[in-house]
Amino acid sequence: MSRFVVPRIAPSEITDEKHFWDRRTWLATVGGAIGSVAFADRLSARPPVRLSGAQADTPTPYESITHYNNYYEFSTDKEEVASLVGNFHTTPWTVSVEGEVKRPRRYDIAELLRGLTVEARTYRHRCVEAWSMVIPWNGVQLGSIIRKLEPTSKAKYVEFTTLQDPTQMPGQRRAILEWPYVEALRMDEAMNPLALLVTGVYGKPILPQNGAPLRLVTPWKYGFKGAKSIVRIRFLEQRPMTTWALAAPDEYGFYANVNPAVDHPRWSQARERRVGEFGRRPTLPFNGYAEQVASLYAGMDLRVNF
Repeated sequence: MSRFVVPRIAPSEITDEKHFWDRRTWLATVGGAIGSVAFADRLSARPPVRLSGAQADTPTPYESITHYNNYYEFSTDKEEVASLVGNFHTTPWTVSVEGEVKRPRRYDIAELLRGLTVEARTYRHRCVEAWSMVIPWNGVQLGSIIRKLEPTSKAKYVEFTTLQDPTQMPGQRRAILEWPYVEALRMDEAMNPLALLVTGVYGKPILPQNGAPLRLVTPWKYGFKGAKSIVRIRFLEQRPMTTWALAAPDEYGFYANVNPAVDHPRWSQARERRVGEFGRRPTLPFNGYAEQVASLYAGMDLRVNF
């Protein structure tokens, strides 16, 4: 496996780092999660694991990943989000754990990650608007956090809630969606090894426009499932209402599995455009990760359960 190369980015081309986790704070958090700050320092030099559908893909440049973002809490303009995060603060940061779980309380993010293994993985991402990226993430398996929190036998779903703070997130001043942003997974989906809670990208701390300091990544699903800037994790017996399924149930289903055979009412999902490329390529079922996840949906009609 070849190492990826981090593009050289001029300081003027990225958001001022004083507005998000500085590297020392991030390394301390990651180091606490894996038991060694020195190991965290070496994380950026490790080649990310490319799983199944991303094996042959070239990572999208860092500048594109951090300057072309779906994040309606800031703006509906994908190229504007990065310019609006200057007032967003990620320290201190806590996550409330609630519901059907044996360890419910508010956790500091470093405490939540402590003792867990941080991994570097390259995942393909497919957005419902028919564009995609290939992103080298750094994060922990969601399943490892769930096991640490010990949900009860009643927990069938896990719900993620994004911060609601219009003073920091100007897009929340508009009634585009019902705030705060809420997404959820079935428990077996959440326990799949592909599901990550992400703290970094390209071996660097994740930036606010990408969902700092903690976001969900499920690469076999459309991008809107990836709740960002998570402040609450709740374990539930019944399936919760999620933001996009509530806003437009005919367009955005709960499962959101990438499926070229099910079109969005206003555009085809059969082909996609990789950011930075001119042409389009065929969309793969489950975004190319069918081998790892298709069994989760055995017997389900994926045209109905979209």
